Amino acid sequence: MTKLRAQARENGVYLRVLKNTLVRRAVEGTAFAGLADQMVGPLVYAVSADPVAAAKVLHQFAKADDKIIVKAGSYEGQVMNAAQVAELASIPSREELLSKLLYVMQAPVAGFARALAALAEKQAEAA
Repeated sequence: MTKLRAQARENGVYLRVLKNTLVRRAVEGTAFAGLADQMVGPLVYAVSADPVAAAKVLHQFAKADDKIIVKAGSYEGQVMNAAQVAELASIPSREELLSKLLYVMQAPVAGFARALAALAEKQAEAA
């Protein structure tokens, strides 16, 4: 659990062990109300601002430790089973997606700059 908590902290995931009856009462009338059926037995609750971060941390840890089992999740008010949480965990993180977008946006500019440099070099050779 200490390793899981450390990984969760590094990724901005709020991880807590709570009483299921209190959580069921807290989620009544919210987008998480559909998860109430899954709140049975000893559970660890994970919440993050980045929807992929919590799924990714728990899914990766569950692969390494067979004592941790992902039961369910919620995304935009929809209840997800363990397979859907695994699919969500496979999505690149927000930072990865932003870096890929920046690379795609930067590629045409870099190509244009190389073309200008080659043209300038050609002009210098001709002179």
